[in-house]
Amino acid sequence: MKVNKKLMIFLTVVLAFSLVVVGCGGGGDTTAEPSDPGDTQQPADPAPAPSAPSPGDLNLLMATGGTGGTYYPLGGSMANVWNRNIDGMNVTVQATGASVENLRLLASGEAELIMSMNGPATAAFEGTGAFEGNALDFRAAGVIYPEVMQVIAPVGTGIKSIEDLVGKRVSIGPPGSGTATSAEAILEAFGIDPDNDIRKFQDNFTDAARKLKDGELDAAFAVLAVPAANVIDITTATDVNVVNIQGEGLDRLLEMDPTFSPFEIPANTYDGQTETGYTVSQWAVLYVPTDMDEQVVYDLTRVMYERQPEIATGHARGDQISLDNAMLGIDPVPFHPGALRYFQEVGLAN
Repeated sequence: MKVNKKLMIFLTVVLAFSLVVVGCGGGGDTTAEPSDPGDTQQPADPAPAPSAPSPGDLNLLMATGGTGGTYYPLGGSMANVWNRNIDGMNVTVQATGASVENLRLLASGEAELIMSMNGPATAAFEGTGAFEGNALDFRAAGVIYPEVMQVIAPVGTGIKSIEDLVGKRVSIGPPGSGTATSAEAILEAFGIDPDNDIRKFQDNFTDAARKLKDGELDAAFAVLAVPAANVIDITTATDVNVVNIQGEGLDRLLEMDPTFSPFEIPANTYDGQTETGYTVSQWAVLYVPTDMDEQVVYDLTRVMYERQPEIATGHARGDQISLDNAMLGIDPVPFHPGALRYFQEVGLAN
């Protein structure tokens, strides 16, 4: 039987059209419901991961610190708050060796935002200390929180002052960190050579805390918030002393480096610490590239201070972000025009 040629062509077209319809519409609706922005904040995670970038997002990398410190989890909380409150913003955080390394990452263009202590930042800007002969160009966006140097020693070591560290096993902090730089400055102000007068170790404080508990170290330097969770953890195994930074050594330190300020840790902050601890502090600061867009820096600065309660929800240290401290200890590093515009709006700057 012969088949009509026109009919065959018609049936072929109908079959092809049917396949196209099935291919485009089959399988049901696969479009997911948009997630609640609050889902991106996970306080149990040390650094909640910001949502994946979309085309057109402004993608910024923020260099923080070690995962066992404050910078990394606090930076994660800050990133999430920026991402939720600034259109098109996508900040991700990176664990690093902290202040000194971060300043170099900023200068090389490998990071767009960094957290750093103001002491190393001053040295970087002036080309001194760890940055001798290699001054870096960058700008400040504002103070995040006070950084307190805590020199911790188990009570059984008998170490109560910086002078007592001579000949002892002491961790001064990881190479390239603000903790190590500050520890070296403190030791030198007291006439102690970090390379010859102590048995120097350079652990991050998570490892140093474990070694203090196990009796493998006599003391450790750490720049931490007060009270510090890792120090509290040490006291589950042994009572501790906060090693005092006082006297002529302190006077020399403050003269050598005005970015330090005296700081007192109240008695009984930690188990075994029955007297006030006398130490020093600096400031953790948000730094940005000199050429970063003014509106971007304005938005980052505004949200950091105005959404401080949200940051504190993600990490407890966010409770110390305050406009009262926003412009302290920054000199000689200039403020970025975007940050300065915000501070002028809120009456902090002329």
